[in-house]
Amino acid sequence: MDWTLEVVVLPVSDVDAAVAFYRDAVGFHLDHDTDTPGGRVAQLTPRGSGCSVVVGTLPTLTRMAPGSLQGLQLVVSDAEAARAELVGRGVECDEIFAFDDERDGSTFFGFRDPDGNGWAVQQLRARADRPLLGPRSEDGG
Repeated sequence: MDWTLEVVVLPVSDVDAAVAFYRDAVGFHLDHDTDTPGGRVAQLTPRGSGCSVVVGTLPTLTRMAPGSLQGLQLVVSDAEAARAELVGRGVECDEIFAFDDERDGSTFFGFRDPDGNGWAVQQLRARADRPLLGPRSEDGG
């Protein structure tokens, strides 16, 4: 049986601010933003990813303290270009650093969302030629 990781709950204090940050500054696709009888839920997906983040006010989405999630990791084929894109959109990013290792995957930088949830961005040059998922159409299909 396959097990896939498809959603990570991201603890935030302000859903509108989180949606704006992840959609407009980081560039995630807003899959949906829904008000339900139990609360609000918004799902956002990084380009090329099979896993999304969810923010909202449903009781299951508010169990962690805002900003308490650390170590989420994104992978890009070019860390310098990715960092420049984020900085150009107003995201404060750490400097790029590389471990003393010449293998692909040793280059990183980090950033935090407005609540302090921490992300690492890893460069894997191989992703330029071998993405994990095929191209996605504009309508998400």
